[in-house]
Amino acid sequence: MDKKITEIINKYEQLKTDLTDSVIISDQKKLKELSKQFNQLDPVIKKINELEKTEKQLEQAKNMLDSEDDQDMVTVAQEEVTSLNELKADLEKDIAEKLEVKDPLDQKNIIIEIRAGTGGDEAALFAGNLFRMYSRYAEDQNWKTKILSSNRTEIGGFKEVIFEIAGENVYSSLKYESGTHRVQRVPETEKSGRVHTSATTVAVLPEAEEIDLEIKAEDLRIDVFHAGGHGGQSVNTTDSAVRITHLPTGTVVSCQDEKSQQQNKAKGMLILKSRILASEQERIAKERGEERKSQIGSGDRSEKIRTYNFPQDRVTDHRIKQNFSQIDKIMDGDIQQIIDTLKKADK
Repeated sequence: MDKKITEIINKYEQLKTDLTDSVIISDQKKLKELSKQFNQLDPVIKKINELEKTEKQLEQAKNMLDSEDDQDMVTVAQEEVTSLNELKADLEKDIAEKLEVKDPLDQKNIIIEIRAGTGGDEAALFAGNLFRMYSRYAEDQNWKTKILSSNRTEIGGFKEVIFEIAGENVYSSLKYESGTHRVQRVPETEKSGRVHTSATTVAVLPEAEEIDLEIKAEDLRIDVFHAGGHGGQSVNTTDSAVRITHLPTGTVVSCQDEKSQQQNKAKGMLILKSRILASEQERIAKERGEERKSQIGSGDRSEKIRTYNFPQDRVTDHRIKQNFSQIDKIMDGDIQQIIDTLKKADK
C-alpha cells in the first residue's frame, strides 16, 4: 500500500501544480476535468496526512515506553500505544477503501426514467409511488430532485416521469435500481378486493457532462410543437414543446413541462446526453467482454429485479434473493438497507 500512497501523493502534487498553469486555466474544459480529479483526491490526502501524523505519535509513544522506568508513566505509554495502533489500523482500512478501484461514474448525478408498464392505471399509480420513494430517499440524503419531463394521468400517477437527482455520490447509491419493478396489491380502483400484479420500468442514467462527450450541432434535429396534456395557459397555445433527435444514434427526447421553449430544450439536451452516455458505456463494456458475473446493476430494464407485495408486507429483490419487510416505510423512502445489501453483494 505504501507504493500506492506514494503514487497518490505524487499525482495530487502534480495536479496542484497543473491547476496553477496559465495554459490549463485558460482551457475551461481541461480546468474542470483536473479540478474534479483534485477534489476527488483531496479527502484521501487528508487521511494519508492523518496516518503519517499518527505513525509519528506512535513512534514517540513506543520510545517513551522503552525508556521510561516510572510504572505510572509506563501504563500511560502502553495505553497510548494501544490507542494509536487502533487509530492507525482504522486509518489504513479507510485509505485502502478509498484507493479501491471504483466505478468512474459513481460520483455523478443521475437521471431516473420511470415508465408505467403492464397494468394500466395501477401501473401508472405505482410509477408515482416509485417517484415519491426515490424523492423521499433523496431528501433524506440532502440531495436535490428536479422533474425534467412528465406525463401525468388523471388519477394521479405517471405514464412516464423523468427527473434529475443531484448530490454527492448519487449514482453510487441508486445505480442498482434499473430494471422492472413489480407490484402486487389491491388497486384503489378495485372494488372486489382482488390482488392485481402490475409492472413499472426504471432506468438510472449517469448524468453526462461536457467532458464526457461532445455532441455536434449538425448531428441534431430540433422540432418544436404545441405542448399537450394538463398545464397552464401556455399549454396548446405556443410552440414551447421541444423534440430533439440525435441523428447518428437515432436517440429521441421530447420535453414540454416548461412554458419556455429554451427551458424545454435545455432539459431535453440533459436527458439526451445522459442517454447517449449510458448507451456508450454499455457498448464499451460489451466490446471489452466485461460481462458481469453478478446481475446487480446490469441496467437491463427487461429484467425483473424487485417485487413489492403489499398484502404480505414483503419487498423481494430477486437478484440477491432477499426479502425486506415494513413495505410502508420502504415506499416512504426508507431504502438504505436494500441499497447497502445490494452494494455488499456487488462488492
